[in-house]
Amino acid sequence: HVQLVESGGGSVQAGGSLRLTCEGSGSFHSTWCMGWFRQAPGKEREAIASIYSDGGRTLYGDSVQGRFTISRYNRNNTLYLQMNNLKPEDSGMYFCAAARNPCTQVARTDFYHDWGQGTQVTVS
Repeated sequence: HVQLVESGGGSVQAGGSLRLTCEGSGSFHSTWCMGWFRQAPGKEREAIASIYSDGGRTLYGDSVQGRFTISRYNRNNTLYLQMNNLKPEDSGMYFCAAARNPCTQVARTDFYHDWGQGTQVTVS
């Protein structure tokens, strides 16, 4: 059983920053591909960023490229998302996800096996 727990969401003004954290436990393995998704009300879950197991390669969605940074600290099974220059359209529920494989189809929600419960981000 794998548990992923997100934290760090909140309300912020446009132009501000937030740092999201996702802590993995249980059968979580640091060799897995990890990703961040967000979902706004009435919209599909959107891939934001993904990171290879060793942290050596990262991928970003066009909407966040240059503003968000994904990173991971495998020693304590933690994933991060640093979000800068936030915009109102960044608002939504943010989820971390783990794929029990190397990063391939990272934009597909069905590529990931485990999901956290989400943390809300509101930008006004």
